[in-house]
Amino acid sequence: MGFSIHGLAQEKKPKVALVLSGGGAKGLAHIPLLQTLDSLGIVPDLVVGNSMGSIVGGLYSMGYSGDSIAAISKTIKWDQLIGGKVSLRNVSVEEKSEFNQYLVELSWKQGNIKIGQSLLNDQNLRQFISDVAFPSYQINDFDKLQIPYRAIATDIVNGRELILKDGDLSFAMRASMSIPGAFSPVPYKETLLVDGGLLNNFPVDVAKDMGADIIIGSDVGDGMQGKDELENISTLLFQAAMLSSNLKNPKNRELCDILLDHTPHLSGSTADFQKSKQIYIDGKVAVSENIDALVELAERLKNFEQRKIKLPDVRETFVLDTIIYKNISSTNRALVEARTNIRTHEEYSRQEIIDGINRAMGTTIFDQIVFGPTFENGKLGIELTGYERSKHQIKGALHYDDFHGVGILANYTGRNILGAASRSMITLDIAEQPRMKIQHQKNFGGDRNWWWQSQFMGQRLNQKIFISGEEVDDVRYRYFDIDNQVNRNLNSMKNYVGFGVKYQNSKLKPRVDPDFNDNVYGLRKYRYESVQLSAHYYYNTLDEAQYATQGAFFTANASRSFYNKIFVQYTSPENPTQDGSTSQFFKLGANYEKRVRLSSATTGIFGISGNYTFMDDNKPNHISFSDYAIGAKYLLGGNQINPISDSFIFPGLNESELMVTQFSKINVGLQYNISPKIYIIPHADFATVGFKDFSNYLSNILNTKGRWADADTPSFIFSSGLNVGYNSILGPVNFDLSWVNGVEKTRVYFGVGFHFHR
Repeated sequence: MGFSIHGLAQEKKPKVALVLSGGGAKGLAHIPLLQTLDSLGIVPDLVVGNSMGSIVGGLYSMGYSGDSIAAISKTIKWDQLIGGKVSLRNVSVEEKSEFNQYLVELSWKQGNIKIGQSLLNDQNLRQFISDVAFPSYQINDFDKLQIPYRAIATDIVNGRELILKDGDLSFAMRASMSIPGAFSPVPYKETLLVDGGLLNNFPVDVAKDMGADIIIGSDVGDGMQGKDELENISTLLFQAAMLSSNLKNPKNRELCDILLDHTPHLSGSTADFQKSKQIYIDGKVAVSENIDALVELAERLKNFEQRKIKLPDVRETFVLDTIIYKNISSTNRALVEARTNIRTHEEYSRQEIIDGINRAMGTTIFDQIVFGPTFENGKLGIELTGYERSKHQIKGALHYDDFHGVGILANYTGRNILGAASRSMITLDIAEQPRMKIQHQKNFGGDRNWWWQSQFMGQRLNQKIFISGEEVDDVRYRYFDIDNQVNRNLNSMKNYVGFGVKYQNSKLKPRVDPDFNDNVYGLRKYRYESVQLSAHYYYNTLDEAQYATQGAFFTANASRSFYNKIFVQYTSPENPTQDGSTSQFFKLGANYEKRVRLSSATTGIFGISGNYTFMDDNKPNHISFSDYAIGAKYLLGGNQINPISDSFIFPGLNESELMVTQFSKINVGLQYNISPKIYIIPHADFATVGFKDFSNYLSNILNTKGRWADADTPSFIFSSGLNVGYNSILGPVNFDLSWVNGVEKTRVYFGVGFHFHR
């Protein structure tokens, strides 16, 4: 499209405006235009942007070159920035077990239950914008940026377009991109702001009203979709939301002197950030179509002095004079201050500030923490505004697997109900085989890295009994434990060490009355209880709660029993009732798993475990630990972690199929991410197991024969198989096919959803 500057006094430079539309991922197509303007020496006098155009335009107005913005866009991990995923790495260690374990999370405020306002968590996006916008921290008037700038947002409360011209630049950029239903609306004065695209996605009229003589417009919007394209509900709703803006768009296009219409050339859609490199390349097409007009403009502007653009110099480190905390309750203030660990009159880098905010977010008590620099009277400060979650949260999930059947998880989590910096929780698994967990924990100490946790966990199962790999009987299995721990975080995001006291109680009873139909063991009743003192260490740097792609997980535990009690009653008078104590024992265990990203789609998995029992010498009046202390043994089998203490996954075995006193285990696997949510995981597991004391296990560990299914001597177990996983909206879906030695069988496992966990 041509343009004219005829009629303008030659001594006055024409005001050139650059207008960048919104369009999500498609907004990356604006970048080649910026690079071309730089190469031609065209420096706009005004930049107006909306949504992604406000992000790109804001950086350009600050002084970032087109090449710099292109480099930034190529290094960003868009799935983490825009996808709404919070890495498990950024969750406090005392909260990791509960993170991303439910399908829905609701807030209970003032007697009303409310679902979250947004689909995506935008904390990563906020942090990114705050970081790249930091060089402008001293500027509150957008006319004083390297290039004057305006961002467009929509006042969703009053239904009006809002032109942001001052304040915090990172706030304006973020507010302009608050896509309704995807990101949370941004509080602003007495109202809420969402994406400016609802009313004016291509705000050329704003530039015209500000006196622009020549307007270069870059539009990546789709405009109105035809009848055939409106057959699915998402496209229909999107067009309805953008109706006002789309009706305005043709007139705004006509106001452009040079119009780059990217729509015919873009291969990606609004959400296709995984196609960011191709969209950038696609953006060059419209530039080439308009290169003659751009060259002509550059020639005409050579007669005028243009702005000198340079990104403001910013020190890598700085000293804060003030720290302002806003909208953070008194019960959470000390915890936030401790976790951010930011002090006045001390030197910090920008990354150290972001790390501190991440530690505060890792407590999971905030939906988001907005932060930005303040500069007043020559003093630099930082303002942190918290948006706390409700004190009362209700969570839920559905689950199914072919061992336990169908269940519904229901969870209540209360924050600061029983003291500051505390969490109280009740979780119920409403199912044929019900389970329950009641937990309370509290952070304390000056740095809030000390915490104690008290937990009651109980379950009632229909436990299958296996001999030689065959199911031979069913028993009712009731288990509960009471666990009290005191822990100290060594790093609030990674690891802790602690000690505790645990009481365990296990009961077995035949499902069928043995007076009518006796069972394979002639058992009438079994009860085992113990009390143990323990010391433990926990380390977790995995990036995801489900299908992790990198990081490591390590636990170590040492426990000493000082109370063991057993009661066993048989159906036959020939088998005397056992009622008394067993010998005491010492347990030592360590479990490690490492995940290494081998390529963008492949993750290597390696794990090693060793868990051993050292029994005291059996006294004459004691009951045999090896024969009767079922509740104190390690349980191997299944594809998901059994909440019972000392239970371990071993594909190919049925859940808790094998009870042992000693085992050493290695597992290896490859996780192929064949699509964004589908995983193929070939795997192999190797273990040597023992059924008696440690000396018996150690002396025979090199002579195991693979007789685990029908013998109690040290044995070798091997399984190999293939797991197909799908990260669905209901939670992980896993189908596993594994062969196991000893019984020479291939077992099938199928599970859906989030399961009850420790």
